[in-house]
Amino acid sequence: MANILLRPANEQDADCLFKWRNDPETRHASHNTDEVVLESHFTWLKASLSNPEKRLLWIAEVDGIAVGSCRADRVGDAWELSWTIAPEARGKGFAHDMLSKLVSYFDEPLLAEVKADNIASIKVAERSGFVLKKSVKKGGNTLIYSRQPPQKS
Repeated sequence: MANILLRPANEQDADCLFKWRNDPETRHASHNTDEVVLESHFTWLKASLSNPEKRLLWIAEVDGIAVGSCRADRVGDAWELSWTIAPEARGKGFAHDMLSKLVSYFDEPLLAEVKADNIASIKVAERSGFVLKKSVKKGGNTLIYSRQPPQKS
């Protein structure tokens, strides 16, 4: 496992988050495949950072270099997780390391919606303890994964 550090995102991360979000592979794997314009990205980031009861956003770093981001959105009594790996950091196992670290922060149920053709994210979710809950037609095939919190002894 890489020595992944998850730190809270801040407004100084806007440029790299914007670049990663508009990367063609990221867009293909996203539920919203539209290219994001800079002004709406800044608005989204500011709103995301100002509402920690509803959304949490982290930057994953290895040796001080940003390699990805992950997000948790409050959905009822669970948190829905999503993640992105920087284009230059893909294929190095960072997604699994990042998600494994992220799930350890929560003691509540977790969800992840993954597009059915996103094999890399499916493998990462399953390897991190998520179980396929259902498949839905939502702008294509979407797989809903869940992960229950560890049982307290």
